[in-house]
Amino acid sequence: MKGIYFINEKWQMNDYTTINESTDIQKESILSYLEANHIESMKLNPYQMNDYYTIPHALFYDLKQIKPQLDCLVLYSAKAIDTFIASYPARWLVLKSFFNEVIFVDEAQTEQWQDIS
Repeated sequence: MKGIYFINEKWQMNDYTTINESTDIQKESILSYLEANHIESMKLNPYQMNDYYTIPHALFYDLKQIKPQLDCLVLYSAKAIDTFIASYPARWLVLKSFFNEVIFVDEAQTEQWQDIS
């Protein structure tokens, strides 16, 4: 499977974590998920500094330019992108349409634990 992952470097998960800790948790969780599920991370823009996206508008722009066929967009949580979704609902729908599925790692891990119990 091929996918892209998004990390919100400005999102603070809760009152107990700093923004830097939230970013680190997102990275670690997503990378573990990608490895465990054999998802190859794609980098659309060779000039991009990171292997992941941090700006939804930049991701949208690159997707529109390249029009790749990708399996999934992986995010830590819906809360990590909820401001973008609320502000640009139509753009979010178009952005999601480039992928077969959008995966929120926190929900996927919760479902996995429920399946074990």
